[in-house]
Amino acid sequence: MIRVLMFLAALALAALGLMWLADHPGIVTVDWGGVEYQVSLMLALGAVAALAVLVSIVVGFLRFVFNAPSLVAYASRARRREKGLRALSRGMIAVGAGDAQAAARHAAEAKYLIGHEPMTKLLAAQAAHLAGDWEQARAAYTAMLEHHETQGAGLRGLHLEARRAGDHEAARHYAMSANEDAPAAWAGQAVLDDHSRRGDWAGALAAVDSNAAARLIDRPTANRWRAVIKTAMAQEKLDRDPKGALALAQEAVRLAPTLVPAAVICGKLLAENSDYRRAARILETAYAATPHPEIAAAYTRLRRGDSAEDRLARAKTLARVAPHDPESKLAIGRAALEAHDLDTARAAIAPLLESGSSYGRPTRRACLLMTDIAGAEGDEGASREWLGRAARAPRDKAWVANGLISDRWAPASPLGELDSFVWRTPDERIAAPAESPPVEHRSNKPEAHVEPPQIAAAPAPAADPPALASEPPAEAASAPQAPAAETSAAEPPISIARARAAAASRGRVMDPASMAPDDPGPQVSGEGGKEFRIYASE
Repeated sequence: MIRVLMFLAALALAALGLMWLADHPGIVTVDWGGVEYQVSLMLALGAVAALAVLVSIVVGFLRFVFNAPSLVAYASRARRREKGLRALSRGMIAVGAGDAQAAARHAAEAKYLIGHEPMTKLLAAQAAHLAGDWEQARAAYTAMLEHHETQGAGLRGLHLEARRAGDHEAARHYAMSANEDAPAAWAGQAVLDDHSRRGDWAGALAAVDSNAAARLIDRPTANRWRAVIKTAMAQEKLDRDPKGALALAQEAVRLAPTLVPAAVICGKLLAENSDYRRAARILETAYAATPHPEIAAAYTRLRRGDSAEDRLARAKTLARVAPHDPESKLAIGRAALEAHDLDTARAAIAPLLESGSSYGRPTRRACLLMTDIAGAEGDEGASREWLGRAARAPRDKAWVANGLISDRWAPASPLGELDSFVWRTPDERIAAPAESPPVEHRSNKPEAHVEPPQIAAAPAPAADPPALASEPPAEAASAPQAPAAETSAAEPPISIARARAAAASRGRVMDPASMAPDDPGPQVSGEGGKEFRIYASE
């Protein structure tokens, strides 16, 4: 609108000027070659304007003639650049699509057309990486260090290549070099992962503080990672410096009240200092967020010398924090079994054993607890049945990180990723048909006479499967055996040695996934008492 008004104003001024010249006519006299020419003012002005237009046309034509070679060269460079940018774009699309051949072809074309562009080196590196040519990729990333614009991308590429090759020192060097000029999120994370992988918790804490100061991570994440690192430091000081471990654990609990290992360490150390109220409050807070067997074990054993009935009362108190979680029912069942209150133990875990309930199929820990209950009642048949069901039962929750399943929490994964272990149910894998246990089919047809299998004697530790090599020999010696007279061809007995071999074929045999490390489980004495347990994991 403003431009239109300005144009109308200029047109009005020109009209006013012409009107003024028309109202004030004049004569222009030109003396040329002794001849005097007289023309009107309006005609003289028109002639001057026409001459100016003619001169500008001639000058423009001459300029075009003299600049024609440079214009041709400029047009050629423009077309070349356009083709190069098109090849660069197609190459990046090919990299994204995973087409290694097309990416390499377009990278070579882009390098030929616009080799001076920094992006061509990035495309060449990506294409070489996609094709598996690590040497060429490393050379391309190294060439990117020559340009300031691509220096960060080159350092990151070299860092990834060094990590892929297992050269952690070189990877750390590239990450620290990238972090010197302008802190980058990937470089800060790489430095932190390197410290975590090597167990350098002081360096990891400094890296977290540096990343938080540079605003590469938000404040909640920084506090969570600080709590994890302080918990790892408390674990290392737990045996030689309990006071220092308690201070670190308290700081970790302050930063992350729901961090399970921090709450367990802090609760145990406070209980050792007779501060039972604070210990119970910390454990209850963590248990409300994440019901965990270690928290339950630490809570029920806050006071040394408590009777089994007192521990059962504490388990019931803790269960009120998360009444519908399976861990609460397992904690009550375990404490009731230790108190020899078998009815309460059965009633506590009965909802976990019902088919079609909201808890799903009974897990291994529930089946193993029923094995103990049946063994305490003297029902060896039911005990062996529950033991067999435990070998086929779904997994219980465990610490899972990067596909690794662990019974123990760790501050970082083997790759160095801090706080990567999550307490959840591991993914169940479908076993191959060859690994499925054979199903016995009974029929009324007469079969050939087969000698009934005899109950094998408890094997020596050297004869156990490799997965059981870490078990104490006392387990094999205390295996309950059924009398030989009860064996029949119609129903072959299930020996403990066979159960252990079946468990070993399904996975490693580990110590309690269902109990805290300081929970010895029920101690049943007497003839036929059950003093060992098999924990199998697929």
